[in-house]
Amino acid sequence: MQFQEKIEAYQKAQGAVGSALSRLLAVTENYPELKANENFKELQAQLEGTENRISVERRKFNETAREYNTNIRRFPKNIVASMFGFEKRPYFEAEEGSEKAPEVKF
Repeated sequence: MQFQEKIEAYQKAQGAVGSALSRLLAVTENYPELKANENFKELQAQLEGTENRISVERRKFNETAREYNTNIRRFPKNIVASMFGFEKRPYFEAEEGSEKAPEVKF
């Protein structure tokens, strides 16, 4: 699997996680007794922690990609980069529409 394919697969998985979390939170709005359940509270805390870790790592990835892309364009590193075929790397971008919570119907 090439680098770009890995990034696209990760972005797709991230979109699925975000979508699932949104649906789960929408369900809790309809079932207040679920919010009081201790297991659900623990699950919710774990999911929030996961979202935070993903956000931090996404930010780190984009910073690293920016530094790499800058380095391969600057002299004298650009000479070595062109000799060995180093190419610009894409930034992590969320799928279009992932900022909008999905509609949940029961």
